[in-house]
Amino acid sequence: MGNRTEVTQFILLGLTNDPELQVPLFIMFTFIYLITLVGNLGITVLILLDSRLHTPMYFFLSNLSLADFGYSTAVTPTVMAGLLLGDQVISYSACAAQMFVFAVFATVENYLLASMAYDHYAAVCKPLHYTTTMTTGMCVRLAIGCYVFGFLNASIHIGGTFSLSFCMNNEVHHFFCDIPAVMVLSCSDRHVSELALVYATTFNIIFALLVIFVSYIFIFITILKMHSSSGYLKAISTCASHLTAVSIFYGAVIFMYTQPSSSHSMDTDKMASVFYTMVIPMLNPVVYSLRNKEVKNAFMKIFLESKLSLGL
Repeated sequence: MGNRTEVTQFILLGLTNDPELQVPLFIMFTFIYLITLVGNLGITVLILLDSRLHTPMYFFLSNLSLADFGYSTAVTPTVMAGLLLGDQVISYSACAAQMFVFAVFATVENYLLASMAYDHYAAVCKPLHYTTTMTTGMCVRLAIGCYVFGFLNASIHIGGTFSLSFCMNNEVHHFFCDIPAVMVLSCSDRHVSELALVYATTFNIIFALLVIFVSYIFIFITILKMHSSSGYLKAISTCASHLTAVSIFYGAVIFMYTQPSSSHSMDTDKMASVFYTMVIPMLNPVVYSLRNKEVKNAFMKIFLESKLSLGL
């Protein structure tokens, strides 16, 4: 059996071969990507510029926006190029790099969602101790932990995938170098690598969801005890945005990565992948920020100051 260097490049078969769909999809994904860039980078810059948004909630939100920007950028330009050019050749090293960057930021988002749930718990359940609980040091440590787990998880998956042998088949039935889509091409025994993928992903998901679940149990108990209708509605509104993002993100991830690659339907996987690589990063700024009065006020403040500085 040949070693893994026999395959020096992969061919991404893309999202569709239907020429009638390629141009409309290219336009749609370009529009989605522009919204993702403007939304996520705009939110990050806004949080940096407005001191009123220098709070734990917005600190985690800015990191979430960076994660959304990171893993969307790792994938979406490749998809757009594939729709214009058809089947796209990607080198062995570029495929590994794309897979690594995507895995890092997707894992970072996983743990950031858990960190945000803990922040909500501290704000709703322990409001008097919130400032001493969610200190700057605590927020920074949580964020660093998210990135450390991201790099560790990505390293495990990339090491497990590219330690396999790839011989003749190099056609990836996907629009980017996703782990299951590449792993299924291996001509060597991938059982151990598949188990590592399933176990590592399951651990990451269960750990993060456990933090989220426990946090929200305490949050809902506290909400039920509230006598103030305004406090009740504010807490529900805050939690609803987070729970919406959690449901969409984890639904797609669980579907994609907790089953063996041999049981995957590639066409179904592509549809799920569009959801979490392009749609979720676009929606998160809307779900978390554009409905938020503080963010709207900060945007108007920056907008008016910019007009004044330009003499308009």
